[in-house]
Amino acid sequence: MLSLIKLPRVFTINQVPKVFHEDSIISGYRHPRSSATDCILSLFQMTNETLNIWTHFLPTWYFLWKLVTVVLMQKAWQDSFTWPMVIFLFTCCIYPLASSCAHTFSTMSVRARHICFFFDYGSISFYSLGSAIVYSAYVFPDKWANSSFHQSYITIAVFNTIICTILACYSRLGLPFLQYNHDIIKRFPEYQSPKLSKFLRVVAFAYPYLFDNIPLFYRVLLCEGEGCTDNATNILHYYHITLAFLTAFLFATHLPERLAPGSFDFIGHSHQLFHVCAILGTHFQMQAMEQDMKIRRSWLVENSIPITFANSVGPALLCVVLNLVIIFLYSLPLLLGPVCKDMKYSRGPKKDKLCPHS
Repeated sequence: MLSLIKLPRVFTINQVPKVFHEDSIISGYRHPRSSATDCILSLFQMTNETLNIWTHFLPTWYFLWKLVTVVLMQKAWQDSFTWPMVIFLFTCCIYPLASSCAHTFSTMSVRARHICFFFDYGSISFYSLGSAIVYSAYVFPDKWANSSFHQSYITIAVFNTIICTILACYSRLGLPFLQYNHDIIKRFPEYQSPKLSKFLRVVAFAYPYLFDNIPLFYRVLLCEGEGCTDNATNILHYYHITLAFLTAFLFATHLPERLAPGSFDFIGHSHQLFHVCAILGTHFQMQAMEQDMKIRRSWLVENSIPITFANSVGPALLCVVLNLVIIFLYSLPLLLGPVCKDMKYSRGPKKDKLCPHS
């Protein structure tokens, strides 16, 4: 069937605008003004984004199945103790789905690229809050349960989530509500200083992760003696932590393609490996949460902070609303900016005709 469909052409790095360039990726680029149909068709051909999309789209359905299992089989709506797990699994569905959609449709235009990845960043920050909520409910070591840090943990995590989204969006476009013109893209952080832009994104995602995992790091790496919650779940936590740091390493270093530019354009570049490690890490994190929830339930109900709407569902809903507001504020200037009048293009992109932000 696909043999009867004319798949979109792919291009080299020299044929697409700088804003679409990926570090050490030489070929496999899609047209910088692809139609939505072309973007979908590109899922079935080899481009430098194909595996980025599938490595997050397929796991979305696995996490959705796990979410449905918890909601239906454990009757989560009747048991507030399972609410944090439901929220966490929901964020596990959202972030890979948002990522796969961002990678799919980011070549429709430069403004579409920015807006797609704003949603991607918002979903990652939402996932970080989901992790914090589930950690607060099930992971805190016995000796930290109901401590002052535990009581303020979710509030700080919400604040960190908002900072994460703002900083990640800022790394692409700087401050919103500038008066855009045809040359303004050259003053965007991602265009003017891509290394600084990448550093800001690493900080944006690393900071909430490190904060969220303080109780886990203490529990499995530092805590000794009574009250350290040393149970069979800890090995799963070790797997998750290892994969999380490997994920960050791949995202920050662009290895292995940096060692041999052009050799890993389609298979094996760092972003694909980053996606795989992130999903595997989330899988082990989910398994650890499930075990801690079951093994520690009776003790946590008696000794830890009671799970209520105010420390589970409420913060998650607040995070969704605030993230959408931030994304809207950053997207609005792009949507209101000038549109390039010359919309006629050949099958090969002509950079001198591209309106920089349209």
